[in-house]
Amino acid sequence: MSAGPAPKAAAPAAASLEIAVVSPAGARTARENGADRVELCTGLELGGLTPSTAAVAAAVESGPPVHVLVRCRPGDFVYDAEEVALMAAEVRTALRAGARGVVVGALTPDGALDTDALAALAGAARDTDPAAQVTLHRAVDQASDPVAALAALPGLGITRVLTSGGAPTAIEGSAVLAAMAAANPGLDLAAGGGVRPGDIAGLLAAGARSVHLSAKSRATPRRAAGWVPLGAGGTSADDDTHFVTDGTVVAAARRALNAAAATAGRRAGSRDTPG
Repeated sequence: MSAGPAPKAAAPAAASLEIAVVSPAGARTARENGADRVELCTGLELGGLTPSTAAVAAAVESGPPVHVLVRCRPGDFVYDAEEVALMAAEVRTALRAGARGVVVGALTPDGALDTDALAALAGAARDTDPAAQVTLHRAVDQASDPVAALAALPGLGITRVLTSGGAPTAIEGSAVLAAMAAANPGLDLAAGGGVRPGDIAGLLAAGARSVHLSAKSRATPRRAAGWVPLGAGGTSADDDTHFVTDGTVVAAARRALNAAAATAGRRAGSRDTPG
């Protein structure tokens, strides 16, 4: 008796769009313009820092699924024990506030992944919410060997990586992204770093399973009175502002992602059609 034709392999999950936002309003704008999820942070101009618990709770109420960046300070990703303990506490509070996942990273001084620190952060997430997704953030782009660094992740329970392929922008790092994807076929690889809607098709072709962008623009200052610098970054009244999520950029990224997915689907269909 014939066993019949072998079942087809399951189709890969559709690529997703993640937007980095700094407020509940940004989460709402991202949702309304087609984002699948958001990464919430504060201090986007510093590369992103941990947001407040109140901001997490409000973003959960107003937006799509929320992943929270946990980074206790700007600068390098080499942390001491006190900083790791602080971030572990931030992981717990973010998840208790309703976040679906956290985004973490740590390096040793010589540029390897700090597996002890990452184990502590991933463990804090699992202890708080076993279903939470833990993402390794762009600390990996400052690793001495970004491709080799990913070999440690399965043992840590980290299944998703946000990366530019070790380059200033993800499209510049697409060859390394492709190497990362080839070396880790089960990994959810999110391409992020200077991503523009026009880059999305190329990033998916390189092996990214999702794309991440800030879709930001500078907010118009609301001040009517005078201005004096209040910090190291305050060089002019025009520059002393904050970023907001630009819905037109989010919508353009959604269209680009849908178009790339449709093109990939047509190509897959043509390959499956008997010649």
